[in-house]
Amino acid sequence: MTPLEARPWCAGAVVYAGRSRTTLAHEGFGWAVRYASYDAGTDRGVELPPAARVPARPDTLFDLASLTKLFTAVVAVRCVERGALDLDGRVASYAPEFTAAARHGITLRQLLTHTSGLRPELPLYACAGEAEREAMLRTEEPVGEVGAARGYSDLNLLILQRVLERVTGRPLDALVRDLVTGPLGMDDTRFNPPADLLPRIAATEDQRRPWAKLDRGMLRGVVHDENAHAMGGVAGHAGLFSTAGDLARLCRALLGGGAYEGRRVLAASSVELMLTAPGLGFEVDQPWFMGELAGRGAAGHTGFTGTSLVVDRATDSFVVLLANTVHPRRRPPVNTPRAAVATALARAVGAGAGPDGR
Repeated sequence: MTPLEARPWCAGAVVYAGRSRTTLAHEGFGWAVRYASYDAGTDRGVELPPAARVPARPDTLFDLASLTKLFTAVVAVRCVERGALDLDGRVASYAPEFTAAARHGITLRQLLTHTSGLRPELPLYACAGEAEREAMLRTEEPVGEVGAARGYSDLNLLILQRVLERVTGRPLDALVRDLVTGPLGMDDTRFNPPADLLPRIAATEDQRRPWAKLDRGMLRGVVHDENAHAMGGVAGHAGLFSTAGDLARLCRALLGGGAYEGRRVLAASSVELMLTAPGLGFEVDQPWFMGELAGRGAAGHTGFTGTSLVVDRATDSFVVLLANTVHPRRRPPVNTPRAAVATALARAVGAGAGPDGR
């Protein structure tokens, strides 16, 4: 076992578990910032002096990584509700410049269910500029059968982002703010967080080759995902920062059929569509990160930086786990802690409990 493998799963984490109207737990553990750098020679993180470390607190902001996809999906479904998009409409109908998607008849539903056949990612960060990135994305051919087996891909949400921006004439960050985070009062959830929030933001990776795709040093307050970074920090697949408390508001809106504290962001029928297998943007009944919450229609998602979210309508409960598992350096993902937290919630609320706890 190497020293890096011997370290804890994450430097720090925040857990928020709750129900529609009650909070069961909301606590921070460990360090939001523990390391100054990563030493490849010793395979260890270079720890900051204790006085310089930053503890993980309930209001710590984390890089959400792929939890961003959930927000892009909610924006898309809101546009469907307003008649601006058709779930079964083809990408070519809205953004014909995506010639490969047009040639294969890829639909918005296939993007949201990851059945487009597209590969997981592209090295957009290696392109010389925006024009080259867009050309790569627009001409990328599916590698699998379109409309067949699910194959998770960041490209689905990047293409969906372009469709949303084309149809609305507005950038994704504005759409997320106006259609999701603003109405729900998620004041700490944003792309490219401002400097005044930095003291509350957890660090991620000492990003250097060969383990990373770019040489950027220790990251804090800037997006970890290299492709999202290349796109200015605003991307359909990654880029949002948030707190567990803010994400609890989203979870409670979903448990409430699309509304929270009198503010509606989705129709109840849309929530049903998003959270029912195969899900739209959300993954459904995945034991590898949902633990014992899986099996009754629980829905959620994970993020590469160590984040996860699970909503279980069967028990009127949810759990948010935000962690910086890539601090000071990325490593193969270990999902046991995610599943364990979800299982602890499942056992606490009981498989058949309703909103009143009985």
